[in-house]
Amino acid sequence: MSLGNFNKFGVMVDCSRNAVMTVEQLKKFITVISKMGYNQLHLYMEDTYEVNDEKFFGYLRGKYSKEELKELDNFAYNIGVELVPNIQTLAHMAAFIKWRGDLKDIDDILLVGNEKVYDLIDRMFASLRECFRTEKLHIGMDEAHNLGKGRYLDFNGLQNRFDILLGHLNRVCDIADKYDFEPMMWSDMFYRLASGGDYYATKSKFDTTIKEKIPQKLTLVYWDYYNLDKKIYDSMIKGHTQLSNKIAFGGGAWKWSGFAPHNYFSLKATKPAIRACIDGDIKDVFMTMWGDNGGECSSYAVLPTLCYAACIAQGITKVSEIKQKFYEWVGVKYDDFMLLDLPNLIEPTISENKGRQQVVNPSKYYLYSDCFMSIFQNTEKAEYCDRFASIARKLNLAAKRTGEYAYLFETLAKLCRVLEIKVNICTRTRQAYKAGDKQQLDAVIADYKKMIKRTREFYYTFRNQWFIENKPHGFDIQDIRLGGLIGRMQACFERLCDYKEGKINSIPELEEVIVPITDKTINYNCWRNNVSANMFDFLY
Repeated sequence: MSLGNFNKFGVMVDCSRNAVMTVEQLKKFITVISKMGYNQLHLYMEDTYEVNDEKFFGYLRGKYSKEELKELDNFAYNIGVELVPNIQTLAHMAAFIKWRGDLKDIDDILLVGNEKVYDLIDRMFASLRECFRTEKLHIGMDEAHNLGKGRYLDFNGLQNRFDILLGHLNRVCDIADKYDFEPMMWSDMFYRLASGGDYYATKSKFDTTIKEKIPQKLTLVYWDYYNLDKKIYDSMIKGHTQLSNKIAFGGGAWKWSGFAPHNYFSLKATKPAIRACIDGDIKDVFMTMWGDNGGECSSYAVLPTLCYAACIAQGITKVSEIKQKFYEWVGVKYDDFMLLDLPNLIEPTISENKGRQQVVNPSKYYLYSDCFMSIFQNTEKAEYCDRFASIARKLNLAAKRTGEYAYLFETLAKLCRVLEIKVNICTRTRQAYKAGDKQQLDAVIADYKKMIKRTREFYYTFRNQWFIENKPHGFDIQDIRLGGLIGRMQACFERLCDYKEGKINSIPELEEVIVPITDKTINYNCWRNNVSANMFDFLY
């Protein structure tokens, strides 16, 4: 199948944010994307792979064994897909360095210049070389914003951050060369440092000596999932060519803002991105599928985006043809899969056919917001209840038409059934309490019972989805989150009952005024900042 101008056209699966897809599910996923024409799959593994003589690497995290990776590599190779390890060698190593503080600089960043770090990276690369036949190795190195500001600063004093990065990169590239890997890295650290801090410095002119310092074998990966204007992609590609002759692009199939995907927005960002890559003569492109904040959304939920990107790459632009291709490749109607976006499209002004110009995730933050002290209480609208009820009905009907993927629709339908009640429970609770209306309070209490029951049902359906697709490791976090949610609902229910029965004279939390943080739906994906204003961690 022709991929137009591209040599490599791939997908990146996030195996580091708790959801580690099982070997069998990865085989299924590889098979599906290969039908679409993808010839590369990146496994994003911060610490979820086996490393020689490093017992805490991927400890209790469901890491892939060498045998599993070899099995996957052979399977992918036999159907024409190159399996690429996509790892980290600088930042995003929090899950590992919490066990190995001796290797930590600051935050989640490795201690650059420490020989133990390079011994670790050597063993990482040696282990990967045993498992993968590819010459490609993505070494990460993105978002190390505090590089050199922690223990490195204590040991070495204040140093130029560009020099720190470049020195570390050269050491890592030398190790890659030792194991016959051709490294690639996310470009943002170089681009930010070279432009004075701004990643979207589209009009910057970089010091020509920077290009000379970047290792010749290194490919810089320009990643961008946010912009809808082709001119921005054009400018960023042009800017990257000032730094290197070897540029790849990473786009985004948005599945990293909660339980539901954002295909509508992904399509809007993907079309100009792919066209800019064609015009900019970028030969290697892959679509990222991150799993930020817990890996709640299924990778299959963004199949419409992956299909769309593949079609654009192959010169297929008519919507009817794209939908036909989706049915041929997936066996389910494209329009049915697009319904998975609906739990986040709750405003009447948002067309189901057009989506919106930004990503919002009310289906997550309304789920986890507190029943008494929701920071989003001022945005709760009664009409959202009917909207979630309508979406639940549509998803349940779609589940009957979607065969092996029915569980995706069942999970989000159950979520919407919870939100049908919960989306304005804080507002109703506070109104009933303030009014002192016993009849109104009785109605709210009755809805708490329904809400708790529906949340338990959602939990079991979501757990089924997780165990179909992923290893069990990581679901402990979902147990804690959803179990805590149910426990908190029950606690609020009991407090209301005690108040109604006169066992307590007041509920102080309901007397404190909620300060608005926004007046519209937004993208708010951090669970810990949503569920409570109180502290989770202490430094003492």
